[in-house]
Amino acid sequence: MGNLGTFDWNGLSARWEAWHNGKLGSPAFMIDVAPPPGSVKVPRHFLSAYDFSVPAGQILDEVEAYLDECVYIGDSYPSRWLNFGPGVLAAMVGGEGHSCGERTVWFSPGKWEGCEASEISVKLDRDSVWFRRIDEFLHAADKRGGRIHIGCTDIGGTLDVVSSLRPGEKLLLDLYDCPEEIKRLIREVHETWFEAYGYFCSAISNNHGYSAWDGIFSLSPYYMLQCDFCYMISPEMFGEFVLPELAECCRKLSRSFYHLDGAGELPHLPQILSIEELDGIQWIPGAGAKPFTEWTDIYRMIADAGKKIWVSPEGNFDGVSRLIDEIGKPELFVIRDGVPYERADELAAFISRYRP
Repeated sequence: MGNLGTFDWNGLSARWEAWHNGKLGSPAFMIDVAPPPGSVKVPRHFLSAYDFSVPAGQILDEVEAYLDECVYIGDSYPSRWLNFGPGVLAAMVGGEGHSCGERTVWFSPGKWEGCEASEISVKLDRDSVWFRRIDEFLHAADKRGGRIHIGCTDIGGTLDVVSSLRPGEKLLLDLYDCPEEIKRLIREVHETWFEAYGYFCSAISNNHGYSAWDGIFSLSPYYMLQCDFCYMISPEMFGEFVLPELAECCRKLSRSFYHLDGAGELPHLPQILSIEELDGIQWIPGAGAKPFTEWTDIYRMIADAGKKIWVSPEGNFDGVSRLIDEIGKPELFVIRDGVPYERADELAAFISRYRP
């Protein structure tokens, strides 16, 4: 199809900026339309699934060929985020990364195995295998002159990174036994996080803008923040160990969303919504939970706080339309999805409900 050479980046930027500033008057639509089946090789979801000896440029050739055959409707754009697993920062501060092909990536304590919290010191190791591999992709992408956009890798939630170095029950006990040591680690991860983020964002000279793994596009620094670990702690502990650092992240970033993952995080939502600088919420009900259409009370709570709403309808366009109509504030929504080529016309009809 050859879309990349003629893609309108200025028009894309203008639409996304209007949405961020509350002036678009409709949802933002970040919905990928895949090429016809068999027309082009589909790149792997996890870039860590490729052997690290395979040149990054060779893999990006494959990615670019695929993106050149995609259809871009609404506010979608040719992009590939650097997927090396959630919380990859852990593998850049002494932890160890593990890739299981296309199924998953996880991180373990690495050199901090068996260490107490007081013995762990977090600093960015630019010589780590995972940092160097991501850096290789950034430099390979930079040589493409902006034909595709590169989304930031999933650096991770601050306390989630700490939990990779002090897994599970160890960190839970640490919150009681040595809270000041954990606060020190949170501070060290926070500083390291922004060092890595700043480098990753500046490594490409022409990247058109900023994005993370969720697809939202911005002309100023943006990220989808998270703390999956908070599923296991009380609102009181959230207020002590998570909220202050999360609010500081929101102040440092020009734009930010929060990844609210599963019903176990809902007790923390009021505190999260209290962060003035936070722009929006990505609510993920989770596996086995009620579908997104049955959480209207949560979406209304988010909208009433003046925050934007990220929704993945998973092809249920009628359902997301009913949700938008029920909330009554379409300008707050960003719709993120992926559809097969044969549903492109249906997708265009869905978008035309809001943009005639």
